[in-house]
Amino acid sequence: MKFRHYLETMTGIGIYPLISLSIFFIFFTGLAIWALKANKDYIHAIKNLPFTNTNDNN
Repeated sequence: MKFRHYLETMTGIGIYPLISLSIFFIFFTGLAIWALKANKDYIHAIKNLPFTNTNDNN
């Protein structure tokens, strides 16, 4: 018996793709809303974080 046939015999299996899509959509929609509403000074500080010179060996 192939795996596909095994899944077709299970009842209620069709809800899992819908749940996965919903979680994916809600997460990335929330992330986009956060990115658009975030404080621009915070975004600028985080954006330049790898380039800050924090050399403590002076």
